[in-house]
Amino acid sequence: MGLRREARELALQMLYAQDTLQGSLRDTLRGFREGVETGERTREFAEALVQGVMEHREAIDQAIVARSKNWALSRMPRVDLNIMRMAAYELMFKRDIPKKVSINEAIEIAKKYGDKESPAFVNGILDELEACPKDEERSDTE
Repeated sequence: MGLRREARELALQMLYAQDTLQGSLRDTLRGFREGVETGERTREFAEALVQGVMEHREAIDQAIVARSKNWALSRMPRVDLNIMRMAAYELMFKRDIPKKVSINEAIEIAKKYGDKESPAFVNGILDELEACPKDEERSDTE
């Protein structure tokens, strides 16, 4: 498994823990630093993803909701939601990562961690997000 895939999977676990435990982000990151053995570059990429998602969570969640017909965030499986948040962050705010890579990685992670419908659900939402006209949601801020 590549460094970035491993980092994305670690970031998913961090985001899920953050959602479930609802403690401080600092405590969540510290818990993973102390409790999960991984390479420094992997951890740095994972933490950057988590921090980016949390910093832009409102905009990311709005983008997901706008593309999810008849699905409130509260009804979405947390694993799927956090996979989409991670990929949406990359799609919307990370110009150095090709959009197709972000989507494909999210689908593969959904296959591993979600249920049998997760890959199609995640793909559908992210394809809609990728198709936003003229990169209107892609930011130059990072």
